[in-house]
Amino acid sequence: MDEDLKNMTRSKLVEEVKKLRQGIRAHRDSTGHSLCWFHPDLWNLLPEKYDPEISIPDWPQFMEGCIRFRKSLDKQQPEAPRTKDEFNDSGLPF
Repeated sequence: MDEDLKNMTRSKLVEEVKKLRQGIRAHRDSTGHSLCWFHPDLWNLLPEKYDPEISIPDWPQFMEGCIRFRKSLDKQQPEAPRTKDEFNDSGLPF
C-alpha cells in the first residue's frame, strides 16, 4: 500500500510529512460543531482515494453515535470549556 514511499527522495518524503502534518493539525484543531463533519480533505491526503460510496446510518443509529461521541468527549476532555453556540452552517461547502 505504501510502495510509493520507496521511490521518494528525502526532500519528497519531507514534503509528504509536512502535508500530512498540516492535515492532521487541521483535523486536530477542529472544535465545536466542526468535530462532527465528514472529512474527505483529510482522507484525500493519502495516495489512495476514499471510496465515495459510503454507508450512512439511519437517523436513530446516527444520533446514537453522535450521543456516544459527545459522551466520550466528557470522559476524555472533562475540563474542556463548554459552549452553547448554535450550529451555523455559513461557510460550509454544501
